[in-house]
Amino acid sequence: MSVSENQGFNTRAVHAGQAFEPRTGAVVPPLHFSSTYAQDGIGGLRDGYEYGRGGNPTRDALQEQLAALEGGSHAYSFSSGLAAEDSLIRALTRPGDHIVLGNDAYGGTYRLISRVLGDWGIGNTPVDMADLDAVAAAIAANKTRLVWVETPSNPMMKITDIEALAKLAHDAGALLVVDNTFASPYLQTPLALGADIVVHSTTKYIGGHSDVVGGAIVVNDASLAEKIGFVQFAVGAVSGPMDAFLTTRGLKTLGVRMDRHSDNGLAVAEWLLQRPEVEAVLYPGLPSHPGHELARKQMKKFGGMVSVQFKGGEAAARAVAENTSVFTLAESLGGIESLMNYPSEMTHASVKGTELAVPVNLIRLSCGIEDVEDLIADLEHAFTFIGTGS
Repeated sequence: MSVSENQGFNTRAVHAGQAFEPRTGAVVPPLHFSSTYAQDGIGGLRDGYEYGRGGNPTRDALQEQLAALEGGSHAYSFSSGLAAEDSLIRALTRPGDHIVLGNDAYGGTYRLISRVLGDWGIGNTPVDMADLDAVAAAIAANKTRLVWVETPSNPMMKITDIEALAKLAHDAGALLVVDNTFASPYLQTPLALGADIVVHSTTKYIGGHSDVVGGAIVVNDASLAEKIGFVQFAVGAVSGPMDAFLTTRGLKTLGVRMDRHSDNGLAVAEWLLQRPEVEAVLYPGLPSHPGHELARKQMKKFGGMVSVQFKGGEAAARAVAENTSVFTLAESLGGIESLMNYPSEMTHASVKGTELAVPVNLIRLSCGIEDVEDLIADLEHAFTFIGTGS
């Protein structure tokens, strides 16, 4: 079946890059494990395939699927989200260039930019992305090549105006990179809002089953695609065929999963909002969230990620985090099972002591697709441990 950009999201998710195998009619394309490909004479490549690092049919199918869902012309699949980010930055920056990024960016992204690529000569300025004047000043103060934003952000759930940020970046000759991991292409398509590049940890919602690690870059510009594609090939941090296959399988059900994640996330957030132990609920689906109206404009729904801060401080947050049974205390997010994370000591430990540090009274919930009544009951039971010293 040919896939059109005018077709619905779920149709594209199921069919893009997934034509049936012509010899047998298998409706699921074969999984190609081969590391190399026979040539019809020297340089006689079959469909361009030569060596597994440079191309693999299973990975190519995933890349076609990703591009179709993000509204891009080219997509590139990597062995992890950070591998994708590293390849992107190496492809598009040079020593002396600068990156302006959110002051609540994912800890791993900041560690990569500041501690790994900083030694390579790439500078960075963290800034509040909601303060457009501060963003403009940070861009102008340096040789800014990339403006990097997460929306919703991890774990503070801030919402950034993608269209406004794209204009600021472009007016200064910079490129806008949007980490779309929390929203997924089902809820938000940054390229349509003016972004130049979308990055994902496909480990999260795109894979969706906590069984595969991966990353992706999607663009809608041929010159950017050429540069990124070269680094993907030359450096080789590509997704293996089984990883690509698992990611494709997960991506086919992204739409139906995100509907359930979003419904559960909203219900949990509304329940938390009524609890006397809670200081703040950070969820863009709540009318009280400062980015609610912007999120309604940019997103289809509000996702399954909820952050909550406790009046009882660090002790209360730890008590809840360590006393659930349906929510599993673990790194990562976006899987069908609900996960709970204490960012200050887990996903964001690398930014402790910096302006990106996460409040110690905060836990991050990744609401899965379980029955929401069980999620709420699990949290209600965990809340009984607040103040007990358990």
